[in-house]
Amino acid sequence: MPLAPADPRRAWTGRHDGDGPEHARWHEVVRPAEQAPAGPGLPHVGVLGFESDEGVRRNQGRIGAADGPEALRRALAPLALHGALARGEAAIRDHGDAVTCGEDLEAGQDQAAVLITRALDAEGARLVVVLGGGHETAWASYRGLRASRRCGEDTRWGVLNLDAHFDLRREDRATSGTPFAQMAEAEAQAGRALRYGVLGIAEPSNTPALFTTARELGVTWMTDVECAEGGAPAIASFVANFAADLDVLYLTIDLDVLPAAVAPGVSAPAGLGVAAPLVATAVRAAAATGALALVDVVELCPPLDVDARTARTGARLVDEAVRGVMAR
Repeated sequence: MPLAPADPRRAWTGRHDGDGPEHARWHEVVRPAEQAPAGPGLPHVGVLGFESDEGVRRNQGRIGAADGPEALRRALAPLALHGALARGEAAIRDHGDAVTCGEDLEAGQDQAAVLITRALDAEGARLVVVLGGGHETAWASYRGLRASRRCGEDTRWGVLNLDAHFDLRREDRATSGTPFAQMAEAEAQAGRALRYGVLGIAEPSNTPALFTTARELGVTWMTDVECAEGGAPAIASFVANFAADLDVLYLTIDLDVLPAAVAPGVSAPAGLGVAAPLVATAVRAAAATGALALVDVVELCPPLDVDARTARTGARLVDEAVRGVMAR
């Protein structure tokens, strides 16, 4: 059944092939979070959106990412479910959207962080998926995670970014290019070092100053060329090593890590990019760590997409993460 027309989650619609788990699709399983029964319940995946492209605008990128959550829901809606989610032994709960109104990015991030914390702390939540939004979504994701019960003072956690860019810019105000510098500063103020890894870095898209900042912060990374040369084994090994001693893993997927032919609908299309199957390998490896608690998918720009290619690929990567976590 589709959700109420006034709800941002109205995109959960699609074909119905029949009753029973053998026909289950995302749109037939997703329910609004507020309809979930109180108290302990089924293990579930929480989904929410962040309608925002102000960070992209401030970063002089191509705007349109505020339409990302609806486009990603529409792309997820017809995908087939398997296992516990198809059998009704687990659930998918949609918490709705946070919204950046006008140029007030900071208020939008505040709202999104509260929504993310609530989703992470919900009884039975196995994984929370945030549908962005520009990469300013990551600052909200970080704050939501740090405020949740998943992260105590002694929790070993890290953020793995699938991205062509470090997004370690230092600016007078937050943009889509500053979230990991913001995280590093916040962690330093708390007496901690940020554990940050990146797969897919495009050297021509990152200045020497950004590489210097990354080295100073102890960031680990693989370039897009190294991903292509090393293939799936090198990528899986990188992810496993990065998460080896973590209690909690936060995975952020910037769709501009993909080749422009696969992901034309992004703020900054890649000149080379990392092949979609290799990006999917990284997502599956993250899910296989057993530590993955939060994933966001960012930088989808539906007005610039072609045949919903970018949205469909983003949805497939979300589905890979969900299937990997729920299969454990």
